Amino acid sequence: MSEWIEKQIGEIGYFKTSGVDKVIKSDEKIVRLVNYMDVYNSVRIDNRCYLSETSATQHEIDSFGLKKGDVLFTPTSETPDDIGHSSVVIEDLDNAVYSYHLTRFREFEDKLLDDEFKAYCFNQYYVLHQFEKKAAGTTRFTLTRGSFESTYLRFPSDKGFQNKIAKILSTADAVIEKTQAAIAKYKAIKQGMLQDLFTRGIDVQTGKLRPRYEDAPGLYKESKLGWIPREWNCDSIDNLTDKVGSGVTPTGGSEVYKSEGVLFLRSQNILYGKLTLNDVAFIPEEIDEIMDNSRVRPFDVLLNITGASIGRCAFFPKELGAANVNQHVCIIRFKNATKASALFTSEYLNTDFGQRQMYKAMAIGNREGLNYQQIKSFNLPKIETTEELVKISSIIDQLNNKLQTEQAYLQKMQSLKKGLMEDLLSGRKQVKVSEALVTQNEN
Repeated sequence: MSEWIEKQIGEIGYFKTSGVDKVIKSDEKIVRLVNYMDVYNSVRIDNRCYLSETSATQHEIDSFGLKKGDVLFTPTSETPDDIGHSSVVIEDLDNAVYSYHLTRFREFEDKLLDDEFKAYCFNQYYVLHQFEKKAAGTTRFTLTRGSFESTYLRFPSDKGFQNKIAKILSTADAVIEKTQAAIAKYKAIKQGMLQDLFTRGIDVQTGKLRPRYEDAPGLYKESKLGWIPREWNCDSIDNLTDKVGSGVTPTGGSEVYKSEGVLFLRSQNILYGKLTLNDVAFIPEEIDEIMDNSRVRPFDVLLNITGASIGRCAFFPKELGAANVNQHVCIIRFKNATKASALFTSEYLNTDFGQRQMYKAMAIGNREGLNYQQIKSFNLPKIETTEELVKISSIIDQLNNKLQTEQAYLQKMQSLKKGLMEDLLSGRKQVKVSEALVTQNEN
């Protein structure tokens, strides 16, 4: 087990703030520029990163050039809890400098830190917490060179041990990046599939998408939604529903919320295509009795109608039981609603087909919000054949389940990495790297 030491960052290296801006001058050399967002969005900088161009004098290139092992920090931010992001330069950068929004840390000649290890040790919680406490400002917060230099850093004295820790954490990073790529792929697949399902539907005889309109125009007819399959109709939400209305905020507001009782859904609980109960409130049964008009039923479609989350839509599943909503959430209750119809409708409203109708209604009304009359006027496809509706909804359900599985795995891996960072980088808990590596491989 390597010995752990603690030093101020200024004891192991020095900081230098750049003076290079994004202005290209004809009498200066064109160079690549690492800017604020490059550091903010990545913990590593290498030659594969897309970097913008600027120009610099030879003196600026000599002073603010970058080499392997340098660490770049963001010394300013709009909030103190978002300051001090860092990114390590993992290879010598060809013809590159860093911008005046950044400050560079470079170790003294007797380097104490492994380069890969730097990508994690400067981004651990207790270091960022020190930055947050030191940040000065009112509308914009800044870390001075002295603030950086006086920040404490704990690390193993053995650089080989540091590298082993970095390899474990980079393995977790690789899994996280792979999962994020998979999620992006499934989202793109879903978007393309929804475009086809909402315009072509499923031929119940073949179980496949109908041919495109361009290939078989005789299979389609014109409607307010454009060309739709002949077997479909188009109708307004008003004609398709028994109820369009929202709830109210209980008298007393958040003071009446409880840790248990009747589920009380607010706009933050309504996401695109799903409900989240991470920040859910509950109300007593007696208040729910008073608010009986805004009780939610299974397969109601819930739509956010005010605030920054306007247009987010999800249906209420049967298994959640009793629930109520506040005034920011509209209940759209369809006649003879089923899971298939609720899923189809909520997904339709979340796509451009539904969102465009909402934006148009708000633009005409010149207000940031939707009223009931506007919602009732929205048009939806009406699929007359239950079998086709079920087939379409089943495909959407499968896509959603795959996405949710990947997203759950991503959360698991992010939580695992956080725990590994706390254990491996703090030095307070004795953890054998070999054991952590086994745990990582098992996951």
